[in-house]
Amino acid sequence: MEILNEIKFIMPSLSVNESTARAVVSSFLTQADPTVEELSDIRTAVSEAVTNAVVHGYRRKKGNIEITVRLLPQREIYIKIRDKGCGIPDIKKAMEPLFTTAPEEERSGLGFSVMESFMDKLTVKSQVNKGTTVTMRKRLTAHGY
Repeated sequence: MEILNEIKFIMPSLSVNESTARAVVSSFLTQADPTVEELSDIRTAVSEAVTNAVVHGYRRKKGNIEITVRLLPQREIYIKIRDKGCGIPDIKKAMEPLFTTAPEEERSGLGFSVMESFMDKLTVKSQVNKGTTVTMRKRLTAHGY
């Protein structure tokens, strides 16, 4: 995979850092000159992935969330969000709309569905007691870098 530019950062799994993740990813992606709609879609998908790591991956316990953002050829954006939390025992079930492991927190169970709807490709890999990695890709419209 040819990488034109990349940023990696690690942050604690605190809910207040969801907005930090969105801001850092947005700032990095400005060099690709995305449309307002594209940037909004990406910010929403990142927010959902980070929220999943905080709420479901670490279950409100402390851990780290690793985020990698890459600019690839042909205006493709690559985003990887990884936690080392409890993992997902059944990824297929977890990706079903309305499924949630945190109904007591009034979670809607739409996180993965939202990510899929805003990105071109979503991949989820997970191992119980080892964590989850969400990889998302999106090709931007034909202007910019």
